[in-house]
Amino acid sequence: MDLSQLETFLAVAEEHSFSRAAARLHRTQPAVSQVIRKLELAVGESLFDRAARDGSLTAAGALLRDYAVRLLALRREAAGALDELKSLERGHLQLAANEYTCLYLLPAIHAFRREFPHIDVTVQRMLASRIPEELARRSFELGVISFRPDPAQIRTISVYGDSLDFIVSPDHPLAHARHVSIRDLGRENFIAHNVASPLRRKVIEAFQRHRTPLHMGIELPTIEAIKRFVAMGNGVALVPHLTVARELETGELARVPVDELEMRRVLRLACRRQGTLSYAAKAFLGTLKKLAEQQGPPFFYQVERTG
Repeated sequence: MDLSQLETFLAVAEEHSFSRAAARLHRTQPAVSQVIRKLELAVGESLFDRAARDGSLTAAGALLRDYAVRLLALRREAAGALDELKSLERGHLQLAANEYTCLYLLPAIHAFRREFPHIDVTVQRMLASRIPEELARRSFELGVISFRPDPAQIRTISVYGDSLDFIVSPDHPLAHARHVSIRDLGRENFIAHNVASPLRRKVIEAFQRHRTPLHMGIELPTIEAIKRFVAMGNGVALVPHLTVARELETGELARVPVDELEMRRVLRLACRRQGTLSYAAKAFLGTLKKLAEQQGPPFFYQVERTG
């Protein structure tokens, strides 16, 4: 039993005539009769009372008619829903990001929702190191990371340039220094993020390279907690600029340049290389591209090569 058979069956039932149903469907009467015979064989029941001349339905036919109406209505509903997906009248965009990279997504999602208000957006918080693996499992479509995963499996687009900031409270003795050397930081108490990352490793290596002790007396679970603790005058920290831009503008925190710790970071949007993106995800990429064109650095849009 298939939907085309049910469509023919309903036409005969509604027209009360095989010949009128054939004309309505632009088919021959023998072709319509053959479809009905195959449908009756499939269900194991006669659907029309052959003794009646008005195309009356049997009890089985009347029962099937109700289901056929519902099934064809569902087909129309499904076709309409697919058209809405294509026209972005509905849909669901699923992203993954960690605490830091989620901040990049905020202006992007704002711009996306202004253009496509009917698309639901979910951002799942996740360690960046897990994102390539979860992309491969199809847990979501797009993820934001700050490193390059296996290019054979994951396609990446560089979308944002960021830097590392050495921050102190406004009352700290270094708050008004034009710049300091990494060797001036040997006695400072650093408030560290307790999540292992390539950035943390680079900072440790930089202090080792310059033979300067790195005192990480306190480790906290979130960047937000680190910022607040530094603002309270409890130490200093190294954090991505994106995470403290607002506090630097308001004066809650102060940034001091450290030449030896000038580290640039590139945020990347990642997706499965062999995957087919939804209409919503493709539209989101278009939003990111327009955002880069309109605002310029630190926003940009560059598809990274496999080699």
